[in-house]
Order: sequence, then structure tokens, then C-alpha cells
Amino acid sequence: MKNALHKMNPSIKFLAITICMFTMAFFFDPWTPLVFWIGVLVLQLLFTQISWKKWLLFMLPFFVTAFGYFWTTLVFAEDQSGPVVWSIWNLHVTQTQLNHALSLSFRVMAFSSLSLLFALTTNPVTFILSLMQQLKLSPKIAYGVMVGYQFLPVLKDEFVQIRQAHRLRGANKEKNALQRLLGIRRILIPMLAGAVRKAERAAFAMEARGFTGDRRSSYFHVITIGKVDFALVSLFLVVLVLSCSNMLWLRL
Repeated sequence: MKNALHKMNPSIKFLAITICMFTMAFFFDPWTPLVFWIGVLVLQLLFTQISWKKWLLFMLPFFVTAFGYFWTTLVFAEDQSGPVVWSIWNLHVTQTQLNHALSLSFRVMAFSSLSLLFALTTNPVTFILSLMQQLKLSPKIAYGVMVGYQFLPVLKDEFVQIRQAHRLRGANKEKNALQRLLGIRRILIPMLAGAVRKAERAAFAMEARGFTGDRRSSYFHVITIGKVDFALVSLFLVVLVLSCSNMLWLRL
């Protein structure tokens, strides 16, 4: 159970998360995104193996972003109607301003938690294969994306090698931020040339092995849709419905 979301069909998980995000975009009250965010955290706690330290590390930029939305909405809100809730120096915060600020902040947290839940529980290669098998993505696009993803660690190693070569030759002596920014050109040009050579070799190798973009009738790694996928999608929909019903309950 702790790794159920890790084993879930990536395409089904992608569709479920997309539906949840699309639905949450139409709710502007502060409490519906909050209830939905809490539900996502419960799903993460029960059905994933993501450590809380890792989750907090990835969520830190989104916490800062949510706080920035909260504070700027309070200060620069156009609609200042409603009763004053609290005052700080010359800043008077009304109920409308507070609702808008909380709504934006909680929506950022809900969307970012969903995105991280998908990214941290999904293997990129398995996701691309699932897109080909379940959502009928063109193999020409899928194989190209897969090869590009596999080249990312190679490009990182090449970047480190170029930096070390510059240090050995004494060419890396930038003293301020502007000089460092301009010095990036010395790294980008050889990396671009190397990327073009690697892409050309990969294209020739894929064509020689029959990866010409023709749709294949069978796959070595078959990704199926099982009962667990339907059960987890149902849980996502239950969290979504409970969050939306919170809005109806507030109006009654």
C-alpha cells in the first residue's frame, strides 16, 4: 500500500491529476483548495514512500511563493470591500482581501503538491511508454523525448568537464556577477556543438535500429491498467468531491 501510487499506471495518474487541477482552477474560495490540499497530503502519507524531509525540501520554493502571493494580495488588492479584519500600521485588511490572499496561497500549495506527487512517484521512461500505449502518443515524438531525457546526465557531466578545463587554463577568473553571466558563453557554445553531434549520432543509431516512427504492434514492456488504478483514481475523485462539497456546505 505504501508504494501504490508509485506502481500506478502513469497515464491514468496523469489524467486524474489533470482533472483535479482543472477543477480546482474554478474555485476561488479559500477553503476548498485547503481541504483538497489536506486530502492530497493524506494520499501521499498512505500510498507513497516519499520522505517528509524530501517533500519539504522540494516544497520550500512553493511555500515562499505562496507567502509572496498572500502578502502582495493583502497589500495591492483592488477590491477592499467588506469589514476590516485586522490592521497593521496604515494597512487595513478587509475580509475580501483576506479571502483572496488565502485563496491564492492555498491554490498554489494544492497545485504544487499535486505536481510533486506526480513527479516523485512516476518514472519518466515508464510515463512515456504509457503515453504511447494508453494515450496513443506518436512513437517518433516519444522516442525523441526518451533519448533527450537519457542525455541529461551526459550533458551535466560535460558541463562539469568544460568548467574544470577552463579552470585548468586559467580562463575562469570572473570577479563579479556580470562577468560570470558573460562567461557562460564560453560554456554554452561547446555544449551546443556537443549536443548537436550527440543528437546526430543518436538519430543515425535509432534509424539503424528501426526507430523510424512507425507504430509497433507490440512492446517489450507492456504497461497495463488494473484494479488498483481504478481504486486510486476513485480516491482522487473522492478527495475532489469532498473538497467541492465543502464549498456547497459553506453556502448553505
